[in-house]
Amino acid sequence: MKLGVALGWHVHPWEELLGLVRRAEELGYTAAFVDGDLSMLAERTEADALDGWTVTTALLMATSRIQIGSMRIAHHWNAARLAQAVATAERLAPGRLRFLISAGDHPIDARFGLPVRAAGERIQRLDETLGVLRRLWQGETVSLAGRFIQLDRARVRPTPARMRIEIAAKGPRMLELVARHADVWDVNLPPLPARVAQAAAVLAEHCARAGRDARAIERSMWIFTRVGPVHDAAASLAEYRRLNPWFRSIPDAELGDALVLGSAAECRARLEQIARSLELSWPVLDLSGLAAEASLRTLEALAPGASSR
Repeated sequence: MKLGVALGWHVHPWEELLGLVRRAEELGYTAAFVDGDLSMLAERTEADALDGWTVTTALLMATSRIQIGSMRIAHHWNAARLAQAVATAERLAPGRLRFLISAGDHPIDARFGLPVRAAGERIQRLDETLGVLRRLWQGETVSLAGRFIQLDRARVRPTPARMRIEIAAKGPRMLELVARHADVWDVNLPPLPARVAQAAAVLAEHCARAGRDARAIERSMWIFTRVGPVHDAAASLAEYRRLNPWFRSIPDAELGDALVLGSAAECRARLEQIARSLELSWPVLDLSGLAAEASLRTLEALAPGASSR
């Protein structure tokens, strides 16, 4: 099973984060994800808030095999500038950048002078952005007078051989963009079969209208995982809710099934079951918010192939 790891929420200073990602590479993890374009969190005013793109490129240069990803938020970027930055990273570390993008927002955006837009407008901007990215990466010279993007003979060099686009999505409008643009659906839901099946059905409808086979779109999912002999289920659920406020509408009774807790063997079996049942090509251990020592123990306990060593 391919297995990635997410080390988010600005918990780790650079030196600590670098050590964890290098250890994940040694242990055979496929990918490591770090904090993305939301460069500062109000909840952690004294912690280092390292810029996601800078850290992503630094980690690509500091490793040799593991893929590195972080969330790109479309309205944080000029589309042509993003295309050039991604093409450059791909040139420096071919095949190792996980390009993950979405249309999310955060109240802190206003502090950086970013416009606060309704969800529908953010999705439309992402749609325009994705169309531009594909064209620029194919070597086209692009002029566009769009609603959100204006370009006059923009071009990117070098052009990447093939950039895979991953889109984090759960709602119908975002799933339409997955159907039209994505190679990988980052399933922005807890691992709850009924909810994932409902979203997958919507995606399949959009794919049919777009003339695509939904089965050709791979799936990734971040799965909240905590390894240990004893876990307070209520405390773990509270931690999950703090780290994932976007799932606030899901009741506790249902959300409890989304947490992977217990011994290494129990967690490994549960992760394998989730990956099979939800047809995940890219399951990701979500260790966001977890301190370095506990993160390292979890990486080593659940390392690919660990059960056979």
